Amino acid sequence: MTFGSVITAMVTPFSADGSVDFGRVGPLVDRLLELGNDGLVINGTTGESATVDDDEKNELLREVVLSVSGRAKVIAGVGSNDTAHSIRLAKAAKAAGADASLIVTPYYNKPSAEGLYAHFVAVAQATDLPVMIYDIPGRSAVAIPKDVMLKLAEHPLILANKDARADLAFSSEMIRNSGLQWFSGDDILNLPMLSIGAYGFVSVCGHLVADRLKLMREQFFSGDINAAINTNSDLVPIYLGVMSKMPGVMAVKAALAIQGHLENVVRLPLVPASSQQITQLQDDLALGGIKL
Repeated sequence: MTFGSVITAMVTPFSADGSVDFGRVGPLVDRLLELGNDGLVINGTTGESATVDDDEKNELLREVVLSVSGRAKVIAGVGSNDTAHSIRLAKAAKAAGADASLIVTPYYNKPSAEGLYAHFVAVAQATDLPVMIYDIPGRSAVAIPKDVMLKLAEHPLILANKDARADLAFSSEMIRNSGLQWFSGDDILNLPMLSIGAYGFVSVCGHLVADRLKLMREQFFSGDINAAINTNSDLVPIYLGVMSKMPGVMAVKAALAIQGHLENVVRLPLVPASSQQITQLQDDLALGGIKL
């Protein structure tokens, strides 16, 4: 349980003026843990890490560590496309009390295989935190090659991969050969990922249905495959409603705002979900058993 098993990549609550709403952090953490999450990613994609500055990131992480108080694993997103910046974030995460770090593939720069390897190792070695790497070529423009993944897996601190690659053939091969603990990073593939050897999930939909994700995982590992299939089938409208029609953070913040957990505020260049998008989201979630 280095990282947890049902992990939500937590949103960053903002006030109406766009500042981080630290007063909402503790209650949101409590909700997510009560719902069944045993891990939280802070300052990840869904946390709008691209538009949260370093001081905000560090204060947010400290507040989450304090609120969690050992009840779950706290995984700090420390990735960027600047290795030196990522190293600073990793050191700050360690100082704030994070249990592990999440390092995304450097985006925009399109580094070579050698550059990718050097980046991940440099950030991993900046602290003694266990590392989950994050392979998401749809956002980073670069996929981690097989030989780089296998070489990274030899590093004593690099223990897991968050897979948002949507390539089950690649994932199957790496699960078999790398020895890394594997996490689904794409909610619609949560059950298929379990079927090829994944350990758990790093989810966006976990804001709303971590209890059902936990149940599905327990059903699968207990051998009740038909029950896991049925649970997953019921979740499909939620996966699609949250992830397919707008960025996941926009959908989740809209849903959480309706439930009264935070303000429906995101930072530019994202904009809040429109009334039409919210109506469609409500319809999709209702199909999955969530009435907003």
